[in-house]
Amino acid sequence: MEFFNKITQKIDDIVWGIPLILLIIGCGIFLTYRVRGVQIRRLGLALKYMFAKEEGGQGEISSFAALCTALSATIGTGNIVGVATAIATGGPGALFWMEIAALFGMATKYSEGLLAVKYRVKDKNGNMLGGPFYYIENGMGKKWKWLAKIFAFFGLFVGLMGIGTFTQVNSITTAANSFFDPERSHTITVFSMEYTITQIIVGLIVTILAGLIIIGGIKSIAAISEIFIPIMVVVYILCCLLIIFTHITEIPAAIVEIVKSAFGLKAAAGGILGSIMIAMQKGVARGIFSNEAGLGSAPIAAAAAKTNEPVRQGLVTMTGTFIDTILVCTMTGLTIVISGCLNSAPDLEGVEITNAAFNYGLPFPPKVSSFLLMTCLMFFAFTTILGWNYYSERCLAYLTGSGKKITFAFRMLYIAAVFIGPYLTVSAVWNIADIFNGLMALPNVIALIALSGVVAKETKEYFNTKL
Repeated sequence: MEFFNKITQKIDDIVWGIPLILLIIGCGIFLTYRVRGVQIRRLGLALKYMFAKEEGGQGEISSFAALCTALSATIGTGNIVGVATAIATGGPGALFWMEIAALFGMATKYSEGLLAVKYRVKDKNGNMLGGPFYYIENGMGKKWKWLAKIFAFFGLFVGLMGIGTFTQVNSITTAANSFFDPERSHTITVFSMEYTITQIIVGLIVTILAGLIIIGGIKSIAAISEIFIPIMVVVYILCCLLIIFTHITEIPAAIVEIVKSAFGLKAAAGGILGSIMIAMQKGVARGIFSNEAGLGSAPIAAAAAKTNEPVRQGLVTMTGTFIDTILVCTMTGLTIVISGCLNSAPDLEGVEITNAAFNYGLPFPPKVSSFLLMTCLMFFAFTTILGWNYYSERCLAYLTGSGKKITFAFRMLYIAAVFIGPYLTVSAVWNIADIFNGLMALPNVIALIALSGVVAKETKEYFNTKL
């Protein structure tokens, strides 16, 4: 297993090298210029559109339900475990680069949502289908269909072996272990590997529940997401705010530490550039894992929204990055830096880091703090499993058609991947997820740059004529 971890880490470092980081951030900067900073100038309008239903729009679910479906796939382990992992490996400065990537990523997400609605199609069953594969094929032209297929291929595996299954259920069972059996006192040995009873039971429960909902399709997934995502986001943000306000005097020092780390000012002599690159790499990679800006996943959900206005849906879609990273990830990162848990216990890994921060910062007994975090993480991760199943199915449908037998077989395979997830190591799980994320992002970013003129034109026309 150690050899496998080293191999995946090496591939991860190659995929998430300087070229891809610069391409993704550069795409966000370029799109910000083309749409004249719409993510800043029109953020208030976007937040208003989140809850306002559009009368007469075509689609399967409301814009808010589409956003919640997208958020169900983005607000997950990336916000709790991903931030912790980024800070542990890239230093506090990784949070700074995560925020920078998110700021420009909002323009990317806006463009994705706009193009998803503009180029979506209706299948023989009356379902609205859209996403990067359709705006690549219909926007860039049939000769680029090969690029659309590459996106769909990697998107399929991001869900099946990356964000959608392994990382989520692995984090759920790790959190449950930390709460119910932190000493790993109750274990079973299978094929020379030791697993806790908690790990096995929780893994089975998650697999069964996920299977029951996944079989219901997009409407079932959206219904669950609309209920749980708003509630859990509010609960988690309130917990983080409580930590921040009860340690308000420590915030300035934490911000200084984050900025210094981001620019290598705390690195040893001669190691400044390397320190910056590590912080930037981990921050951008984990940021994209969290908010998925540039990944091309959110437009798949956006295409199902009941709307006739591409720009309007683009605005709603970009609020996902604002909520996910600017709000939730920032608060997670601040609580971790304030707690200083990585300095006092450098061997902590994944959710254990955030758990230590909650135990330090919340004015509750450690058991209560751990329970709150575990509950939030479980719901976030569980809804991400559901959201990414839908994304993966749409990728599969583009590659093979919408056959019911193929879809059912894939759902069974997806549920099997959820079942396997708890038994993989944390480092291997995150490396695999990062690799597929990067490979999926590449064709989508190329398409966004190629279709930036369409985005700019639609944006200008909408604000000149509709408002």
